[in-house]
Amino acid sequence: MTQAPTPPILILTEAELRAAVPLDLAAVDATEAAFAALARPGARMPPVLSMDLPEANGEVDVKTAFLPGFDAFAIKVSPGFFDNPRLGLPSLNGLMCVFSAKTGLVEAVLLDNGYLTNIRTAAAGAVAARWLAPERVETAAVLGAGVQARMQMIAAHLVRPFARGWVWARDPARAAEAAAEIASATGADIRVAATPQEAVSASQIVITATPSTTPVLQAGWLAPGRHVTAMGSDQHGKNEIAPEALAAADLYVCDRVSQAAAMGELRAAREAGYLPGPPPELGEIVAGLRSGRLTEAAVTICDLTGTGAQDTAIAAHALAAARAAGAGMALPR
Repeated sequence: MTQAPTPPILILTEAELRAAVPLDLAAVDATEAAFAALARPGARMPPVLSMDLPEANGEVDVKTAFLPGFDAFAIKVSPGFFDNPRLGLPSLNGLMCVFSAKTGLVEAVLLDNGYLTNIRTAAAGAVAARWLAPERVETAAVLGAGVQARMQMIAAHLVRPFARGWVWARDPARAAEAAAEIASATGADIRVAATPQEAVSASQIVITATPSTTPVLQAGWLAPGRHVTAMGSDQHGKNEIAPEALAAADLYVCDRVSQAAAMGELRAAREAGYLPGPPPELGEIVAGLRSGRLTEAAVTICDLTGTGAQDTAIAAHALAAARAAGAGMALPR
């Protein structure tokens, strides 16, 4: 039997992926489709493979998911070596390999250096805001001033356009830089808050995007009509939100219960004796299997730890966009 010719493997660089995949509503919709698919029968998402490398002040995570209805799935390798800036190198990098869901053949290698992870993470925050935030948002806030803090605010503005915003960070200079970048991208009036409480108390959407191991957001700050997206807790030991806040919220949602219980805000809440039962997952709400925000006065919290489903979705979205643009280099097998 003659073997059919196998298609080439498409190699895409970070520059090509940046040109083809902006942070826009198309990326948000692709990520939303991943959450819905994750809630359906047939989805498979193994636990995160995480390797801690304390001698190098680093870590490596591997994530993947097979989603029904998707023609391909991705396996992402994401190293973080946090002393790299001293060498003039970025802390985060990595790549995604895309495989055919029908044949298992490698279709593409996406040398994104973490760019697609940033896009899908910010897009997930927008999905959370779309389904859980109040319909009308005048003011949004972010605690944190890094790349993801800035992207989260820009993504939230895509689905809940706000006129004003606040940034709080431990470093006021970085907070000012972040505020200027968010203002430029959104056209909103973005200011620097002196305290996290000042930022939270004025806002209907609050995003926490810090590496904190102690809560930066307290339960007493959560007034009616507020939504919180927590995305900084993605490793065991991190904790941005006081456990009492999760228990007091009208609705607590996570991206994946098993992950949130191991390395998200749910871990700290359960260690404090709260939320023993399984909370709803964001995908269940997107798929219509569970209820989201029921009233405008409700307090909602969404705990995002980052899933392999998001990686499969953004990889498929990026590959389609790159092919449409004629980008990449095709290598024979």
